[in-house]
Amino acid sequence: MFNTAEDRQAKLVELLREELFLDIRSLTERFQVSVATVRRDLGELEEAGLLRRTHGGAVSINQVAQDSTHAVRAVSHQAEKAAIGAAAAAMVADGDAVLLDAGTTSLEVAKLLVGRTGLTLISNGADIIAELIRGEAQSVYAVGGEYTDTNRSFRGPLAEHFIRQFNADKLILNAASIDLDRGLICTGSPQNASVEQAMIEVSRRVIVVADYSKFTKSSFSVVAKIEDVGVIVTDAGARSIIDTVPEKLRKKFVIAN
Repeated sequence: MFNTAEDRQAKLVELLREELFLDIRSLTERFQVSVATVRRDLGELEEAGLLRRTHGGAVSINQVAQDSTHAVRAVSHQAEKAAIGAAAAAMVADGDAVLLDAGTTSLEVAKLLVGRTGLTLISNGADIIAELIRGEAQSVYAVGGEYTDTNRSFRGPLAEHFIRQFNADKLILNAASIDLDRGLICTGSPQNASVEQAMIEVSRRVIVVADYSKFTKSSFSVVAKIEDVGVIVTDAGARSIIDTVPEKLRKKFVIAN
């Protein structure tokens, strides 16, 4: 059925309309061809501007990032975010000072930290602060600054100055996207990146929270190198993507159950 390159490539383009990521191993089984043949097909489609090659496969060329609205993110990948939140919250020890970056996945972590013993919780996320207050968390600091509704956060120079007054044990860091080709954690704007970089500066351990969809898109602004964070907590949907990265980076990842 897929004996010619044209047939295979047409099917590849069709599959990318349905799936976030196509990995080379599954494509060789689907088309009953060699790895070299699949790589050649993907390379030709990339040259034609129809997809983007990544570690071990390809993603749609259209998955290049503008930040989604908060309303969209709030209902996207909820089960995955809940699992990631539980795994990340388990990495926080009683008595820690914890920075929580604004975002829907960090919010899942915040829900599980409310009521924990002796935690000091600091966030620039309006929804996170509201959750912590509603849950009567013992010690809460709200980061001020310029408000943006995109991710319901406070940012800008005032936020960065406020953050740099702290010495945090853990940072729960959201990622708009993770670029495995370049080894980068990215976000949608320089303003968000500056705030997140300030958080990284004052934190002993950085815990990135990112569901599988964050590995299949690109974002405009670089926050940090993957090698410079402590751990990246993701879900099982990212397993086939992570399996393709070098061992040095693969050790950074934790798959939430």
